[in-house]
Amino acid sequence: MNWFQDWALTLSIFLPAVGMVIILLIPRAKENAIKLVALLTSLVTLGVGIGILADFDYSNTGVMQFRVNDSWIDLIQARYHLGVDGISLPMLILSMLVTVLCIVYSWNHFPEPHNPKGLLALILLLEVGMNGTFLAEDLILFFVFFEIVLLPMFFMIGVWGGPNREYASIKFFLFTLFGSALMLLGFLALFFLAGTFQIPALTAKAGIDIAHNTQNLIFLGLFLGFAIKVPMFPFHTWLPDAHTEAPTVGSVLLAAVLLKLGAYGFIRIALPTLPHAAETWAPWIGLLAVVGIIYGALCCLAQTDMKRLIAFSSVSHMGFVMLGIATLTAFGINAAIFGMVAHGLITGMLFFVAGSVQHNYGTRELSRLGGLLTSAPKMGWILGFCVMASLGLPGLAGFWGEFPAVLSAYQPAPGLDVTTFRIFMVVAAVGTVLAAGYLLWMYQRVAFGTPKPEFAEAHIHDVSKIEWLAWSPMLIGIVVFGIYPEAIFGITNGAVMKLYGG
Repeated sequence: MNWFQDWALTLSIFLPAVGMVIILLIPRAKENAIKLVALLTSLVTLGVGIGILADFDYSNTGVMQFRVNDSWIDLIQARYHLGVDGISLPMLILSMLVTVLCIVYSWNHFPEPHNPKGLLALILLLEVGMNGTFLAEDLILFFVFFEIVLLPMFFMIGVWGGPNREYASIKFFLFTLFGSALMLLGFLALFFLAGTFQIPALTAKAGIDIAHNTQNLIFLGLFLGFAIKVPMFPFHTWLPDAHTEAPTVGSVLLAAVLLKLGAYGFIRIALPTLPHAAETWAPWIGLLAVVGIIYGALCCLAQTDMKRLIAFSSVSHMGFVMLGIATLTAFGINAAIFGMVAHGLITGMLFFVAGSVQHNYGTRELSRLGGLLTSAPKMGWILGFCVMASLGLPGLAGFWGEFPAVLSAYQPAPGLDVTTFRIFMVVAAVGTVLAAGYLLWMYQRVAFGTPKPEFAEAHIHDVSKIEWLAWSPMLIGIVVFGIYPEAIFGITNGAVMKLYGG
């Protein structure tokens, strides 16, 4: 299996690009062929991911495996350097799985204008950027993949989005591009001061040759680049617009994977390469995280659009992830990674259901919805299940995404003020109560009661076979990881301990 070890990561990234090229060569009229190529490409890519899972050495999760390290741009000492460890493996598999499920769901849910060729090609291009970001071990390579995702998401929102799609797509592009420019300046500063773009080498040096004030400035650039992508309060304003206007599969990919690129950047690059600056910035990251938790929850209570409410819930839930990261402890980082996977599955499912509700009723306005449990009982129960998972019900994945993150703030890393973080812990705990409030309020408006008179005579379709195929893996994952969280913690802990110690 040496050939697989050598080629697995390259195939994980570039197989979707091959599929995209094939789709672009197929005439637009041959819709079934286009769908089949997209599905097969994503399935083969997921198959490579399953092969990586099977061949991964779980006794050494802190060691980069399947590593590729070849020359690329010698002029600037950038290398084609890839690797996967216990931190990146769950994120890679999540990216591959969600891409497959989005392609399955879109089989009979294509938004207007009806152009499967364009939409499926963009989904595969998006997978190239997502997978590459999680595997890159060179800062320039990381930046290239980090930026690739902007283009397909920009066109997904701008072409297939809602009435305000142009505004939302441009806002998304400009916000994230601004952050990326500052992030690139930080990468260049690291190169000029440390002499390398290689992430493992920078982590090993841990900024010891860089003056503390300089570290703080570089960290600011990285912070802005990653925080906008998360997005953290107050850099979140692009997210509700993007989610509200994006087509269903765009919202799912955005929530399930794209938001994780920023948090992953903090864990993989910002914190381990500049640990002293991270210690200075950690209280501010924690403060913005808990403000985001409360602010996002309060905004949810004021929403009238189902998708916009779920979008603001992401601001709140990603606050828990960032609180775990801000503690600078192995416990907090493990909680953050689990939180990213749990949020990806749960919020991705909520956007899937919101898309199907809109497909059935022609609206997402909460005031017009109601009686889903009567009109489409299976969909109503699935929505209820996802709501319970999202509010952190024990036994489901959402609980392990929030509870350990809150608990980690009780004892932050040495050097951080314990009292400050314990205040953050209390505020975050209040956020979990608010989450129950806005999620149950949404569920009551959508699922309970009787359908409004305008839909009383309409034939509302319950969950279709295609929807069952697209949703079942995520629903199963929410239960499995809720009952057995060690399935993720057992993979991440070794790699986290290597980077962050006890």
